[in-house]
Amino acid sequence: AGGNPWLERRFLHMAHAGGENEAPANTMYAFKRAVALGADMIELDVHATVDDRLVVIHNSSVDQTTNGTGLIRDMTLDQVRALDAAYNFVPGRSAVPGLPPESYPLRGVRTHDKRPPRGYQAKDFAIPTLREVVKTFRRVPINIEIKGTSDADVESFQRNAVLLAELLNKTRRTDIIVTSFNDAAVATFHRLAPQIPLAPGMNELTAYFLSGTRPIDGTVALQVPVTFSGIPVATREFIARAHADGYAVHVWFSGTAPEDEPTYNRLIDACADGLMVARPSLLEDILDRRNIARPGIPGIDPCQPSPTP
Repeated sequence: AGGNPWLERRFLHMAHAGGENEAPANTMYAFKRAVALGADMIELDVHATVDDRLVVIHNSSVDQTTNGTGLIRDMTLDQVRALDAAYNFVPGRSAVPGLPPESYPLRGVRTHDKRPPRGYQAKDFAIPTLREVVKTFRRVPINIEIKGTSDADVESFQRNAVLLAELLNKTRRTDIIVTSFNDAAVATFHRLAPQIPLAPGMNELTAYFLSGTRPIDGTVALQVPVTFSGIPVATREFIARAHADGYAVHVWFSGTAPEDEPTYNRLIDACADGLMVARPSLLEDILDRRNIARPGIPGIDPCQPSPTP
């Protein structure tokens, strides 16, 4: 295993964007709720504002999830923070604009037009800063994806990588994994913050999948979709090969497979080290019922051979 501690941190319940089918994606409400349910790690995405502040949101524009319009890169932090990040959240469906107002039970909490759920505040429904998330979840591992304004805008990926390295270098944390679809962003981040563990970008991940070419130094995990263009990726055979090469395997969904009990169970039994899920309450229920071992929690590891009688 080459001393990779992330191979020992299994099984990981990783709440994707905090669990976007159950709570407004990438909000403090979603992250706090997922951790309270039992998530072992939170997954999030970062973009930079015009005043060089990293904020936590998936898309480069605010149109899909909030009551605003425009690109993050063109907005100040104050403008971003004023938005309602639960504006278009529909339970079970994530953010779906254009439905009747009654479809959005959390719309208006951020703007004080509704009372927040018990135990939460209006600010938990804003777009958070990365600094706020890192400070709040000091003891919860975090998976951070560097985003860009568009796939072709390499400069935006690079800018966000530099800002992220500057921020994380001040934290002295190493329980964070940084990744990006853009390989150059991962390389830039690693050059500036070599102590932070990585998951490789799409080109390096594809090269490993097809030919076994090892990814960038600092890689601790291969973060893969369940399928890609109809091709199964997160198979037992691929996961076994990655483990033999010293890498953990974390699986994301994002429409590549159903997020249901049979699929979650199949990937657990294929020996995935973690699942990034949109339905954290469902995964937590499965892990509890199966008594699956977790970091710091004893239980059953379905991928360890049974002792010989």
